Amino acid sequence: MTGKHRLQWASLLLAGAVLGASSVLFLQYLPESLIRPAEAAGGKVAGPNVEAPERYVYYPGTEVLAEDEVRVIACGTGMPDQRRGQASACFLFEFGNGEKLIFDIGSGSMRNVNALMIPTEYLTKIFISHLHTDHWADLNALWAGGWTSGRPVPLEVWGPSGQTEDMGTAYAIDHFLKAFNWDYQTRAFKITPVPGQIKVHEFDYKAVNQVIYDQNGIEVRSIPAIHAGDGPVSFIIEYAGLKLVFGGDTSPNKWFVEHAKDAEFVIHEAFASPGFFQADYGQPPQLAWRACCEFHTSGPAFGKIMSEIKPGHAVAYHTMEEAHQELLLSIRSTYDGPLSIAMDMMVWNITKEGVKERMAVSPERASGVPGPTRQPPPEKGRPSPMSDFIASGEWGPGFNAQNNMLDEHSRKYNLEKMDWRPAKPWYKPTE
Repeated sequence: MTGKHRLQWASLLLAGAVLGASSVLFLQYLPESLIRPAEAAGGKVAGPNVEAPERYVYYPGTEVLAEDEVRVIACGTGMPDQRRGQASACFLFEFGNGEKLIFDIGSGSMRNVNALMIPTEYLTKIFISHLHTDHWADLNALWAGGWTSGRPVPLEVWGPSGQTEDMGTAYAIDHFLKAFNWDYQTRAFKITPVPGQIKVHEFDYKAVNQVIYDQNGIEVRSIPAIHAGDGPVSFIIEYAGLKLVFGGDTSPNKWFVEHAKDAEFVIHEAFASPGFFQADYGQPPQLAWRACCEFHTSGPAFGKIMSEIKPGHAVAYHTMEEAHQELLLSIRSTYDGPLSIAMDMMVWNITKEGVKERMAVSPERASGVPGPTRQPPPEKGRPSPMSDFIASGEWGPGFNAQNNMLDEHSRKYNLEKMDWRPAKPWYKPTE
């Protein structure tokens, strides 16, 4: 049933309800194509003990993409003060050839990424639209969490330059690693140093429609965005004849209108109204109307952009869910095309035939999932970050209490030559 027929069907049912006792007679005159038997969500259930039909949900790890298909998962859709039910900006793009690219990785978003149970060795490519914390602050969680859960390779980050060197992505990542140096040095010694490395691909934020990534049939281009200061960008992704756009944060700008035209799938921010930010977010009036409408994009402005570029499907994000109804009405004042207002864990499958929207169903306490590749071993000769003074404080009876368990583990996995205990002064082998 098409969207037009759904609307007709709903209108006719409403009319039938108004007729009351005459509704049965009324239904006799409906076109046969509009008369449908009652069905469970997603289709009929054929019996009391059978597999249920699809319920408009996506179970991570249970669906193989077609070669020419893209799946996009919203791992964060909200504001800088991430909440338990809504993280900051993050969208995972999964391609039919197996590639996975992360666009922004804002505060709190790694909880949702982890819930997808994807081995971290496949989550190594991150594209950062700009350097506000709600768009890259959870890089630390992906960096360290993936390291401890088995990622065997470094991360790679693509991000824009700045008006000055200290405002660019390369500077940010360099100082990120300096800030987390204690974390790096201790994990590098105990585990392996390779996964702690980050390769930075910084590109010119002023470049218009410049190719910044071209691998495995996926091309990513950058266009300037307008948001708070020089540096932010939007991304245009092309794969298998599909054009997809991730806007990051941006107010209305000429580059987006020109280069996002006719895309199958477009993600663009849409902020709540000044009144909402004043009443529900605690902002003073003078900030509320500038935040919403000067360096972000409001609902009516979002709608105007979409009416101009005519996407196959538009996605609005970057607002609180309690503002969605007001935002929807404001967008609809200027745009009547296909639309989603994003929530965390919303999923879209995109093909040339159209866009399918669902919600992901995932565990609250998913842990890292091992991939097929093992990490390299610890680096020989690397100096220990622990001094003799601290090491001398190890209490032998506590360590020796676990010898039976460790001896069993050693025999099971042939670790005798790698046993770390005999070098310790407190070690007493089990008799």
